[in-house]
Amino acid sequence: MTDLELMQAALDEAKIAAKLGEVPVGAVIAKDGEIIARAHNLRETGKNATYHAELLAIDAACRVLGGWRLWQCELFVTLEPCPMCSGAIINSRLRRVVYGAGDPKAGCCGSLTDLFALPFNHHPAVEHGLLEEEAQALLQDFFASLREKRKAGKHSYRVRKEV
Repeated sequence: MTDLELMQAALDEAKIAAKLGEVPVGAVIAKDGEIIARAHNLRETGKNATYHAELLAIDAACRVLGGWRLWQCELFVTLEPCPMCSGAIINSRLRRVVYGAGDPKAGCCGSLTDLFALPFNHHPAVEHGLLEEEAQALLQDFFASLREKRKAGKHSYRVRKEV
């Protein structure tokens, strides 16, 4: 599969997350151009702060390959990884990370900070901007819809004062 096809698969995962009411982030891990793991955010569904798409995909890839070293694999993710996910990328030895949309609030591949530039024992290659507009639109649409639902909820009832 091409990089474009792999990122499209990550976007498909992000769309699944959005349908579940999760922040629409999707990830796939490929080895030799073939998907070996795929995941999407499940923090709300699983009630777990660590259920980011990247971590779930890394876990699945480790199980598929039977080990924790993913040096022969590449991660395609729709949103720039956060500090937690960047740490997992370093520790799992992923050789390359390709992400769509940057994250100025939590991105650790160059937006807010660049953990991969620090003197850790592993430095994955990083590429960004692949299908960025699609990934960004998915996130913006999700949060706009969330704001509308909250706004509608605030006006759907009135607080009654007890006399």
